This record gives sequence, structure tokens and C-alpha cells, in this order.
Amino acid sequence: MDTIVKAAFAAYHNMRRELASIRERDPAASSDLEVALLYSGYHAVLAYRIAHKLQTKGYAVAARLISQTAKFFTGIEIHPGAKIGKGLFIDHGTGVVIGETAEIGDNCTLYQGVTLGGTGKDIGKRHPTIGNNVMIGAGAKVLGPFTVGDNCKIAANAVVLSAVPADSTAVGIPARVVKTAQKRVDLDQVHMPDPVSQELCRLRHQLDVLEKRLADLENTASSSERN
Repeated sequence: MDTIVKAAFAAYHNMRRELASIRERDPAASSDLEVALLYSGYHAVLAYRIAHKLQTKGYAVAARLISQTAKFFTGIEIHPGAKIGKGLFIDHGTGVVIGETAEIGDNCTLYQGVTLGGTGKDIGKRHPTIGNNVMIGAGAKVLGPFTVGDNCKIAANAVVLSAVPADSTAVGIPARVVKTAQKRVDLDQVHMPDPVSQELCRLRHQLDVLEKRLADLENTASSSERN
């Protein structure tokens, strides 16, 4: 009986911790009750916790049954074999896929359409390892058995195919690191550098310089002809 009571208390504590994590990061969450009843990401994570427990005890079929049922109701697919730390917040959530050998640290945030998947080329460890306090933007794909370090930010629709060092921002297809800073990641998905835009700006500056030089040459030639 003591074991059951302790397990129930631990489950309750974990649920409250998940609720607090969501309330902290989502300004739209008005109460714990709203999150508990209406947030599909919260429901998917709770279902995963149960399924993962069954998976580790050898009840693989029952674990997959729970995960697939949760996928049907939430639109979020989390393989029960994945390893997920505390405080995972899946915001909106539709289309999120987390593979069997994926690992996610504490206090991470995933937006809709995120895939933590494999490339089909690897055996064993096939999916990425995500560090603590990582934000992965809407539609981003992180594919392969590499590590995304702590406090990273992955831009919306980025395709990450190689390791990302801690405290970095990665954007683009394929993604590349455009910023590294020794500070905790925030949830701002807007004010991130865009490498394509930066390159276009650089080319535009060079074009302006060339146009000015050409105009100067033309003016010099015109002056010479008049003289």
C-alpha cells in the first residue's frame, strides 16, 4: 500500500510540475484547469509518461497502444521508447513526431509540426538528443543521431542534419549556426537572424558600390569628351 501511495503522490507531483512549466511559458494559459482539460500537448506528454513506464517494464504492445491512442486524440506522436526529461511543453502540437531513440532534456519547448526523426541510414541510435532549455520552432525537422546542445534555439522550418553546439541559434535548410551566445534561450521565434536575408543584404551593398563606381566612371568619361 505504501508503494502505491508513493507512486500516486509522485505522479501527482509530476503532473503539477508539468502544469507549472506550461503556465510559465504560455501567456495564453489562464489556469491549471484550462491546461489540464484543453491542452493537447499536455495530454500527449501525460500519455507518454504512462506508455514509457510500460515500455521500460517490457509491455511494449500496451505501451504502443497508449501512444497510438494519444496520437489519435492529440495529433502528436511520441514513441514510448523515447527518453524525455521534465517540463516538456508541446505548444499547439499538431504534427509533432518524436522517434523511438530520441532523447529530450529538461524544460524544452516544441511547436507544431516539429519532427525529431531519423534519416533511415542509421542503426541503433537513430534519432537526435536534445539538451536542456531548447526551443524548436514550428515545422522544424531535426534528423539523425546527433546532439543539439543546451539552451539552443532552432528556427521555424529549419532542417537540422548535424550537431548544434550549446547556446546557439540554427536556421535554414540545411540549418547552420548563425549565432552563439552564453545566455538562456527565450521563446522569441521572430527576432532570429536569417542567413538568406543577410546574404541578400550583402549582395545588395556590393551592387550599390559597383553602381556608384560605374556612375563615377561614366561621369569621368563624359567630362573627358567635353574637354
